[in-house]
Amino acid sequence: MNLEMKREGTILIVDDNPTNLGVLFDFLANAGSKVLVARDGESAIQKVEYAPPDLVLLDIIMPGMDGFETCRLLKANPSTQDIPVIFMTALTETVDKVRGLNLGAVDYITKPFQHEEVLARVKLHLNIRNLTKKLQEQNVRLEQEIQERAGVEEALLTLTSELERRVEQRTATISQANERLKQEIQERLQAEAALQQSEARYREQANQLELAFRQLQQTQGQLVHSEKMSSLGQLVAGVAHEINNPVNFIYGNLIHVAHYTQDLLHLVHLYQEYNPSPSPVIQEELEAMDLEFMISDLPKLLASMNVGAERIREIVQSMRNFSRLDEAEMKPVNVHDGLDSALLILHNRLKPTSNYPAIQVIKEYGNLPKVECFAGQLNQVFMNLLANGIDALEEYNRQRSHPEILSCPSTIFIRTEVIDEETVAIRIADNGPGIREEVRSKLFDPFFTTKPIGKGTGLGLFISYQIVVDKHSGKIHCLSAPGQGAEFVIQIPIRQHNQEKTLLQQT
Repeated sequence: MNLEMKREGTILIVDDNPTNLGVLFDFLANAGSKVLVARDGESAIQKVEYAPPDLVLLDIIMPGMDGFETCRLLKANPSTQDIPVIFMTALTETVDKVRGLNLGAVDYITKPFQHEEVLARVKLHLNIRNLTKKLQEQNVRLEQEIQERAGVEEALLTLTSELERRVEQRTATISQANERLKQEIQERLQAEAALQQSEARYREQANQLELAFRQLQQTQGQLVHSEKMSSLGQLVAGVAHEINNPVNFIYGNLIHVAHYTQDLLHLVHLYQEYNPSPSPVIQEELEAMDLEFMISDLPKLLASMNVGAERIREIVQSMRNFSRLDEAEMKPVNVHDGLDSALLILHNRLKPTSNYPAIQVIKEYGNLPKVECFAGQLNQVFMNLLANGIDALEEYNRQRSHPEILSCPSTIFIRTEVIDEETVAIRIADNGPGIREEVRSKLFDPFFTTKPIGKGTGLGLFISYQIVVDKHSGKIHCLSAPGQGAEFVIQIPIRQHNQEKTLLQQT
């Protein structure tokens, strides 16, 4: 597999482990990159500001300034914030990866290193970096061409002024003035025609640049989303699978433990009935262990363990329903299962805290038929909309007093309904602060976000729009105004007719 990179690509490796530095330096240098190294976060920041690289490979766990703080400082500096950062770590917790991505990192490389994977990811992000630079260069050239056009217009104005002056000077000789006027008018018409051609050419170039820029944005968004969702889906499915077997073992054996416990308790009662006066040693042990309390408390413990095991089974099932890796094909599913799975995963964010009461969820589910869809992708749309609603309510509560919150509790409303025989609607709303029109009109644009740097990528609603509109031939829009909360309305067909038509043509 040939993963050779361009010679002009410069990579800065930041790692306090000399062995890791040596390994990465060797195979990246052999692949054609110019490689710089740093042993800690402080020296890395100094090198980036002195000689900005095209890519930074950044270790997380380092003495002094760790990788998260180093990444935050790089992204906070306007001169370095556009440099892509790939974290290198042995950490496997989802929260660590999400934290790094929220800080602005574009990717993760796990230790121990796989050479082919490292080279592939580095090549991908160097290519994206080069495309971004080329787009910036094209913008500069476009501005230069616009300035040239302004010069042509100024020259045209000068020519017009000269024409009027000459006409006034030659009014005495009408025939000569008319001849000269005709000639100059002809020259002006030739100049205007050239200007129109130039304007058409500039407009075409601007349209091409705009199209290229949007294609680049979509490609970047799809790459980031694909990588995140692939990692998240595999992680959720893997965790659910690993938890499922031991939980089933515990849950299945609790029945036998309950039976054995009842038998042992029955045996103890028989001993008490037929041997009411045990030996002093046994009597002393019975008093020490408080047998009567154990007899009354043991069934309660088993009941609590059974409830806990059942709760874990529900969570595991919800995680499997959410990931739906085994349902990559479009098939009829119960939309309410996806909504409930997303709510269960977000349950921890809905609970009350020391500062704020719980966020209420009001569900009004209609009698929906099964809907033909990509279940995993549609679940991701639900997760994005619900998480955004929770974010809005949390931010709104920070601006309100405790009595105000109690008088109007934070609430999320979920309503489903059948619009007609071909379409269903899913409505997800909140009673938060609402959205201004100038923000609402840009909600589904790629990389647009109202959150602070490091808190959001601006891809959630953009990807949700693509999933609903492009993947399911549906519609999604937002109804909101300041002070009136926000409602997102999803409309999708019950059956995907285009897919049926394609299948019929193939047969």
